[in-house]
Amino acid sequence: MQAWRNALQSKLSNDMSVAGVTLARFIVASPIAAIYLYSLYQYQPTAMPSFNNTFWAFIVGASVMQIIATGLMVKLFKMNNYAVGAGLAKSEALVAAILGVLFFGSALSLLGWLGVFLGAIAVLILSGITKVKQFNLTTALLGLACGTCFALTSLWVREASLNSGLLFPHSAAWVLLFVISLQSIMLFVYLAIKEPHTLKQMWRYKRMVSLVSFFSCIGSIGWFSAMSLQHVPYVKTLGQVEVFFTMLISVLWLKQPLKRQDTAGLVLIAIAAILVMLPTN
Repeated sequence: MQAWRNALQSKLSNDMSVAGVTLARFIVASPIAAIYLYSLYQYQPTAMPSFNNTFWAFIVGASVMQIIATGLMVKLFKMNNYAVGAGLAKSEALVAAILGVLFFGSALSLLGWLGVFLGAIAVLILSGITKVKQFNLTTALLGLACGTCFALTSLWVREASLNSGLLFPHSAAWVLLFVISLQSIMLFVYLAIKEPHTLKQMWRYKRMVSLVSFFSCIGSIGWFSAMSLQHVPYVKTLGQVEVFFTMLISVLWLKQPLKRQDTAGLVLIAIAAILVMLPTN
């Protein structure tokens, strides 16, 4: 789902501002998330939640941090020498593992750590970092900041789900609805004030915007649900199989052949995914 969302977002970005493309991820996703939550209660009725202040703090933090991370990623792509930064930004699983162990009580097995490290190496290879001859400190720091923001988003999403007082999958569904809704409101207000013409563009491209939101929401249901069940580094490392589907789209749809380094990166991702799925006892 995320691979298709990224492909459609890339196409949409040719005619729309960064903020508009970012809002396209959420604006139709909120109603879909609400329908998903309602369907869960119809299928498996349970008591309505009563959320505490800690829960809301994690919701706000995750919502804001994901928007910041997206903005940093866009800035990376506008830089001339961004391969190092983009690679480090995609090392979210490794950053999440370190932060999780230090501050969130996460516990990874030895094989889990190995899988996370191999996944980080794989995304660095796929980002083209091996071709960079000069190391740009500013770009590297920006990439690390981006990866850290994405990692904090995921960690806080998991903490919000665990603090909801609900059982799975209702806990993940509530977190998803609140995060997406808050992000939609913040971005919509920003565009209404700063870029009202972008909102008109979004209406003109409403079919494409709707498809981006749909794929994004379905993908987020998977992300949020998985992070409610398992530590974030495992989820994010396994989630790197997205690269395989992205390249499949590139080869079959865009007719772009794979490079040797792409094949090596995909093999490492496959190994990393297997390692994080192995039982820990």
